Formats: sequence, structure tokens, C-alpha cells
Amino acid sequence: MNNKGPIYLGIAVAVGILIGSFLNFENKSGSIFGASAEESKIKRLINYIQYDYVDEVNTEELLDGAINQIVGKLDPHSVYFTKEQLQRETEELQGNFVGIGVQFRIFADSVVVSRVLEGGPSERIGLKAGDRILKANSDSLSGVGLDNNGVMKILKGQPNTEVELSIYRRSVDKVLPYTLTRGDVPIKSVTSSYMINEDIGYIKLDRFAMTSYDEFKIELDQLINKGMTTLVFDLRDNGGGFMNIANQIADEFLEKDKLIVFTKNKKGDVMKDFATSTGSFEDGKVFVLINENSASASEIIAGALQDNDRGTIIGRRSFGKGLVQQTMGLGDGSAIRLTTARYYTPTGRSIQKPYNLSRSKEYYETFSERYSNGELVSADSIKVNDSLKFVTPKGKVVFGGGGIVPDTFVGIDTTQYIQNRYVRGLNEFSFEYVDNNRDKFKGLDVDKFIAEFDQDGEILNKYLSQLDVNLPLAPATRKRVEDYLKASFAQNLYDENGFYQVIQIDDSMIETVKELENSN
Repeated sequence: MNNKGPIYLGIAVAVGILIGSFLNFENKSGSIFGASAEESKIKRLINYIQYDYVDEVNTEELLDGAINQIVGKLDPHSVYFTKEQLQRETEELQGNFVGIGVQFRIFADSVVVSRVLEGGPSERIGLKAGDRILKANSDSLSGVGLDNNGVMKILKGQPNTEVELSIYRRSVDKVLPYTLTRGDVPIKSVTSSYMINEDIGYIKLDRFAMTSYDEFKIELDQLINKGMTTLVFDLRDNGGGFMNIANQIADEFLEKDKLIVFTKNKKGDVMKDFATSTGSFEDGKVFVLINENSASASEIIAGALQDNDRGTIIGRRSFGKGLVQQTMGLGDGSAIRLTTARYYTPTGRSIQKPYNLSRSKEYYETFSERYSNGELVSADSIKVNDSLKFVTPKGKVVFGGGGIVPDTFVGIDTTQYIQNRYVRGLNEFSFEYVDNNRDKFKGLDVDKFIAEFDQDGEILNKYLSQLDVNLPLAPATRKRVEDYLKASFAQNLYDENGFYQVIQIDDSMIETVKELENSN
């Protein structure tokens, strides 16, 4: 029997009272407990367990468990973060972390630099892709037992701290010493940006971090300067982030004084966000790509454009998250991200899908649920609530209560899902090949790579020969494996931008954009 259950329950009750006092900002006179009494109660309980309980227990672990139980009784998006979890989450949403500025992978018991990040400390001192990091200060980074988390802990550190690196460079067959100063390393949220053709530009955003608007604006302006008149804004699999960043990006497309979004808390307070006159793409065509994993801030943008009759939403029904969270520190580096309001699109609809406080796992299993009911392959299978019908200024009917239903539906491409055995080991193969043949690809830009890579099929055949599969493959299967292989090479040689330029050559949603453009 788990003897922590009753302890969790007791602490949960006390912590619940304490958290309640923190979040009930207007302390009412006549309350049974004053703030000091509530704090005293939880401290006393912890002291009893720490000093008088019969067994040795980790009270910090008990507190974490108790708080998780309490927050777990709330909506699905209120969540508790330990100090370590909050730090990782904060780095993602801040758009940077403190480190040496490389992406690496553990290969043959070595830490191999796969990419030197632009603007980071390693770029400034001349580290190169393919370098092996043997040591960082006194810590060895070679041998059996390495893992990504352990390496990250060694390479990350405090700002402006020095680290002595021992680097083995294969091209000169030497171990080279480097000294660098740890600093801010950008984590880009715009993972791809390029011109699809002379008129259509493409930007993919994978989260709404603090730096996302600045990243987006730079790429948007560059594409405009290249002659873009139509933008494909890819928010597929973008789970959201900061609401104010979504508003800033939406402002680039909407005319002054157009409503972007509004929020309402439990007191009934309403906050509205309107577009300004600063948008740089108010007259261009916009296509927003969404799928079942597009959520939160992604849905704010899709809803703002749809409800203002601006642009076209393409894809599949989005996740359906219409709740606003605020992160509140608990004094020891941990925090709760608490739902404090609901947001509504300009027509007044909430796109939050139904949930209950039992937090059933089905709430998050969007793909399997929607696949089983057929809506990922057929627009006719999308269930909408007729009682939550809204109308845009130009008379288009839109629905609330369960995500953004796209203007133009594109089902999943089942031909993209090839059996795992055909791509097992593909990333390792492409990395090793690139690592052993860097001179072969030197000076080759992305466009030339796409046009010339493996025209005779030699690399593909070499990869297939190491798989336990029957050859030859069916033509459609071989073509799909070839596409994945080419994209994996592009990712290793260039970055995510190269990967997406290759993998999206036959993308069904982008093909739909082209068809709609040609029909106008």
C-alpha cells in the first residue's frame, strides 16, 4: 500500500487553503483564517511530518505532489511547475538560454557539434559543425554513458562564465583548445522562411515566444522585399505561447481599430485588443495553415483573421483552447500557471472545447479521437455546435465551442505515413554520411542541393541496403523514403529551414494554396 496517499491528502488540504489565500487578492474581513494563520498552518504541518513522522520522507517531494493534486482538480491547462521545470519552460518562451551556442548529438560515444548557432558564443570563436567536444573544463564529454541532459548541464551555465573546451577537429586531425564566455543563445521560433515562387512567401512559426514577433517581422519584411504578395503563414502543430505576441503578429495583417481578441475574467472584466495602424501586410493575401495541434495563440490569430473576413484559413479543425493562463511564483522558484480568463474571437465566440475537472486523458488525445470519428479525412465529419453559431461582418458563418474550423479543409495525407521500418535509423545514417563527407557538400546552397541531391539514387540505395526490408520497394514507398532522406540531409547540412523546403515540396496544404491562387 502507498503510505503517501493520506499525507498527500492532508498537505493538499492545507496547501489548498494557502494557495487560495494567495489567489484571493481581496482579503475579506471576517474571514476565518488570516494570512498569517494560513501560513502557520502549512508550516506546522510540514514541521510535524519532518520531525515527528515515524518514517523519513522528502517533504519537498510531498509538497510537489500535494500541489499537483490540487492544480489537477482545475481545468486542463492550469499546471504546476517545479523550479527545474519552470526554468526549461521559461527558456523556451523567452527565446534564449545561457550556454555555448551549439546543437549537438551523441554519436559513437562522442559529443558532435551538428550546428553552430548563429549569434552564439561558439560562432564567435570559430567552432564548426563536425567538431567533437572532448572536455568542458574538467568534465569529460566522451565515452560510454553520455546522455543529452548530462551534456546540457555541463555546457550551460551562468552568464559571462568562461569554459575551457578541448575540441577534436577531424579535418586537421588535431585536438584544439578553445576558451569561450557563455552568453545568451537564441532559440528561434521562426523555423522556416522562404519564397515558394515569385509571388508566394512562406513563414513557419512553431511557438509564440517573447522574441517571436521580432523574428516574424524580420522575415516578413525580407519576403516583402523579395516581391511577396501572398503569405502562407504555417501554424500547424504550434501549441501557443504569449498572447500579446499573437496580438502583435495579427496586427501586421489587420487594419487600424479592427478587434483582434478580447478576454473576460470571472469578475466580468473585459479587456479588448485592437489593431493599430502599423501593419505592414494589411493589403497582401494571407493563408493560415492549421491542424488539430494548433492551439491557443495560434487560434487567436486564425480566429482574428477569420472573424474579420481577412485571409483564408486552410487545414483541419484546430485544438480548441480558449483559456488564458498567468504564471504565479510560489516563492521557491516553482510556480503555478493558472487559468485566469477566457478569450473570445472578434465575433464573440469562445473556441474552448468542452472539458471536465477530472482531466481525462482524452482531452489531449486530439489526433486519435478525431481520426476515429473521420474528421481528419473528411470535412463532413467535423461536428459543430449549431447553438454556438456566429456571423462575420461579410456574412460568413463560424462556430464556437471546439476550435477553429478552417475555411478550406485539407485532410491528412495518408501516403505520408510510411512504415517505421523504412525510416528506422534514417537520421543517424544521414548525419554520419554528412559528417564523413562535409567537403563534398561545401559551398552548396539549399536551392542547388534540392535540385542536384542524389540524382542517381546511390545514397538512397546505400541506405536501403542496410535495412531489413524486401527490395525493390513499391514506387510510391520509395519516393516517400527518398523525400524523408533528402529532408534529413538538408536538416543536417543547413537547418530547419532546409528541412522544410524539402519536405514541403509535395505538401498538400501548400498545393491547395497554389490551386486557390491560380483559380483567382
